[in-house]
Amino acid sequence: MKKVAIGVKTKTGRAVAVALSDPASSPQFVCREEISLSDKAVPATMQPYHEVMELPWSESLIAVRPTISAIEKIAAASLRKLIAAIETRGFRVACVAVVGPADRKLERIGNPHIRAHAAEGVLFRAVVEKAAEANHRETRSFVDPAAEVKRPAREVKKILTQLGAIAGSPWRAEEKSAALAAWIALTPQLRSSAR
Repeated sequence: MKKVAIGVKTKTGRAVAVALSDPASSPQFVCREEISLSDKAVPATMQPYHEVMELPWSESLIAVRPTISAIEKIAAASLRKLIAAIETRGFRVACVAVVGPADRKLERIGNPHIRAHAAEGVLFRAVVEKAAEANHRETRSFVDPAAEVKRPAREVKKILTQLGAIAGSPWRAEEKSAALAAWIALTPQLRSSAR
């Protein structure tokens, strides 16, 4: 079985996933999917901190707990479905490489609306990491996967261009970021220090 890494670029309420397989020296495109991290029937799961942004920060943290629990279940189920679809094709998903914002001291952000956006960015990255663990997969996290690559920029661009040609449209910055994270996860030599 060929080893696969799934790169996941988180967004608000969703994520773009790009799966690549060995050989790491020339990664092979497996699939690209958008995975849901929210329930459209429950709008609070899309932007949970927006729902409580008028509360003091300490109260917001308590008020969003049930919604975060629901989001974690949605993310775990979405990732489980993607892993199963890949593995039924004869691959072995070894790692989920997550691209999203770094943890930060959210209580220091004075504007409630900006804080809600920042908190959701961190939240959706964290729920995908937790979903990978719930699905018994190794996980790696990156703020900027391009900064982790130990290869010439020309080579990286060439590989990403080749992968994009196979994947087809759309092949935007978020797909490239997810693909790069998956490639790094496949290739220990490309990793410097994932956080």
